[in-house]
This record gives sequence, structure tokens and C-alpha cells, in this order.
Amino acid sequence: MKRILVCLAFLAMSVPAGAQGQKKRIAVMNFDFSAVQSDVVAIFGGRQDVGKGVADLLVDRLVTEGRYSVIERKELDKIVAEQNFSNSDRADPNSAAKLGRLLGVDAIVIGSITQFGRDDKTTNVSGGALGGIAGRYGLGGVGKRSAKAQVQINARMVSTDDGQIFAVAQGRGESSRSGASLLGSGGSVYNAGGGGLDMGSKNFADTLLGEAVNQAVSNMASRLNNEAGRLPAHVLNISGLVADVNGGTLILNVGSRAGVKVGDSLYVSHAGREIRDPATGKVLRRMDSALGTVSITEVDEASSVGRFTGAGPVQVGDSVKNSQ
Repeated sequence: MKRILVCLAFLAMSVPAGAQGQKKRIAVMNFDFSAVQSDVVAIFGGRQDVGKGVADLLVDRLVTEGRYSVIERKELDKIVAEQNFSNSDRADPNSAAKLGRLLGVDAIVIGSITQFGRDDKTTNVSGGALGGIAGRYGLGGVGKRSAKAQVQINARMVSTDDGQIFAVAQGRGESSRSGASLLGSGGSVYNAGGGGLDMGSKNFADTLLGEAVNQAVSNMASRLNNEAGRLPAHVLNISGLVADVNGGTLILNVGSRAGVKVGDSLYVSHAGREIRDPATGKVLRRMDSALGTVSITEVDEASSVGRFTGAGPVQVGDSVKNSQ
């Protein structure tokens, strides 16, 4: 018996920290690249959203490592569009925290690109452009001496409860080889017709710039993964109303956007008398009547469906909460 207990203790110690509790949910915003926008235009011959490319690569790294539960980019993009979230809000902790609360995540990662290009911008380059891209930084041409690509990115992890920054991370990358062209022979790193840069493609990864970007993102992902244990759990306060009653089936006016998930159990209550302060008229407490619980079976963004268990009866307008 003693041997069995020792074995169980050893197994418990062997379980990774992230596996002992539920993974924290995070979202990754597109990185702000205003500081390097002129470099981006010079390299690609036009404006490309390298901030989105870096964020996509970071999401891939974090998902692969598995320390966090990272929400889908399309869900984030939809909320950003609905909230009219501007590019200037990309690096603002308060705006990010508000967005994170709408997404129901524990934290949101915001960041910026502070270096993006070659380490020798004085190189005098002549020669033809690559695939119609101007040779401002030696793209397709031959300079007086070769140079390496360098990239630096900074990130902050923001708590969605209060907007406080509780973790910072930096990633630096440099190409392992040098050359006069940042994009090498990779003229197809983006769709010239559509103007869409694909930073996740092998063609881009094989370029000097791609090497530096991927190294910087990998370094940052490693640092953020090390901070997973410090991330405080975000307590969701779910509060909604019963929108429809059909026998024991209830439809609620809250869904995934409010943090409701299949399998959740919410308390159902009926509003009772309000006790008010006779001096100020302020509501001191409400004498609600507990009716039972509803177990969620279906969820969409704005509503959910569940089976009711309890004394009842439930009426349209009764409240539902995740705590009594």
C-alpha cells in the first residue's frame, strides 16, 4: 500500500503544471507596426500588414506548445470589426482589456514591431527590382557589402479584469546568413496581385527576413509560455434572462460571447421584493426566489439552450447567473 501511495505521488509530481488545471484562455491582437511602416513600404514596395503576420505566427507557436487555450483569429477579427477597433488601439492596454472581456478570455496579448529590416541601411545598392518591388534596401540588387536581416518585437500580456500588464516579453531575430537582398529569390512571398503577404509560407521562411521574423516570434513564444503560471484566472460573471420556456427546455439571451459554454450549469431565479434604503431609496437587496438550475446543451454567440432541473415554474424574464 505504501508503495502505491509513493507511485501516485510521483505521478502527480510528473504532471506538467499546465495539465493540473484548466488552460488559461488568451487572445493575440495584431501587432502595431507604425514604428517600422516606412521600412515595410521600402521592402515590399507597398503597405503590408506585417503586424497581422507576426500575430498569426505567434498564435501558431502558442497553440503548438499547448500552454494556453488560444481563441480563433476569426472570432477575434469579428469582435474587432464590430467594436470599430482602430489600428491605434492595437497597443492600448485598456482597449485590449475591454475587447478581452467581450471575448471571455483571461488575458489578451498586445505588441509592437520595433525593428524590421536590415542591420545596414547605408548600403548603396544598384540593380533591378525583384518582381516589381523597388530595390530601396537592396532587393534584387548587389550592395557594397552584405547585411543581415534583423527583427525585434515586444509584447505585453494584459489582464482582462483590470487592464493591468502582468507580463512582458521581447523577441529578437537575426538571419543566420547574410546577403544584399532581404527577400532573396523569394519573389512569391506574397500575392503581388492581391497584395497579401503570407508570412507563414515556406517561401517567406526561407528568406533572410523570414529567418529573422521566425526566430523573433519563437523567442517571444517561449517567454510567454514561461509566464503561463503567473496568469490569474479570469472570473466570468454570467448574467442573463430566460427568453423562452418550452416544457423543461429553456432558451437564454446569453451565449458564447458572454462566456457560456456547453456543459455549464447556471442558476435560475425569479425576481422578488426589493428592499430599499428609506433614506436614499437605493436598493439594498433583492429577495429573489431560487428556482433551480439549467444545464447548457447548445450555444451560439448570442443565445444558449439548456435543460431545467428544479422546483420551478420558470417564466420568461427570470434571471440566470453562474453564481447564486
